[in-house]
Amino acid sequence: MFPQNLHTHTVFGDGAHTPEEMVRGAISSGLTSLGFSEHSSLPAEIDPEGWTMEAGREEAYRAEVLRLREAYRGRLEIFLGLELDADSPGPREPYDYIIGSVHGIWKDGCYLSADTSPESFVQGVREHFGGDYYALTAACFQREAAFALESGCQIVGHFDLAAKFNEGGKLFDESDPRYVRAALEALETAMGRDVIFEINTGAISRGWRTAPYPAPFLLKAIREKGGRICITSDSHRRDTTAWAFPEAAALAESCGFREAWILTEDGFRAVGLDACR
Repeated sequence: MFPQNLHTHTVFGDGAHTPEEMVRGAISSGLTSLGFSEHSSLPAEIDPEGWTMEAGREEAYRAEVLRLREAYRGRLEIFLGLELDADSPGPREPYDYIIGSVHGIWKDGCYLSADTSPESFVQGVREHFGGDYYALTAACFQREAAFALESGCQIVGHFDLAAKFNEGGKLFDESDPRYVRAALEALETAMGRDVIFEINTGAISRGWRTAPYPAPFLLKAIREKGGRICITSDSHRRDTTAWAFPEAAALAESCGFREAWILTEDGFRAVGLDACR
């Protein structure tokens, strides 16, 4: 089993379980290391349903993860991270690592989420982009690239999140030159920093996709440019902390990778993909 998942959510945000329940789930799944990455807080106009961490709870979140680190020392290595949204203020306290993520974009003074539901995604494209999915996805990629540069993150979260609800090409063609060109141009920009791109299996466990993202053409481009990857489950439940990791490793291998990167007390290091088998 792959030794680590760094993308984990709890009841401090939109997860279903407490941090300790997630720890127990990780141990049951055979993980040797778990990183918590709760959603950074967002204003109510972006997050009316409260899926991010309330600003006033950040101290409690930090304290609980650090408590668990000590309580489970020797059984599970635990890291304190944050999934920093492009619309959030920067963290006030230091973290072991930051995942930099874009969950939506602004258009005509409105926030359009790429992550909430297929219905709201389709409505946003129709009302603000005249039904042009390629214009919207290009805007998403541009924001991803800019945030990868400015956020100071170590990990870039779900780079092609805009394709979350596009299983089987039901909304747009991911092989269309307009989509491919926008994605590769943004990737080139994002790789101006030495960041790690996650292979994310979260949309599989939640039933939106049958394969991880990023798409193979993006992973191949990352590999050709000498980029790095890690494998994460974007877990919101205790039973999904290592969801579909063998499939993610197989995808990485098919795109030319032989190793992924994990976080240790001494920083990030590479491990062979066979650790997933």
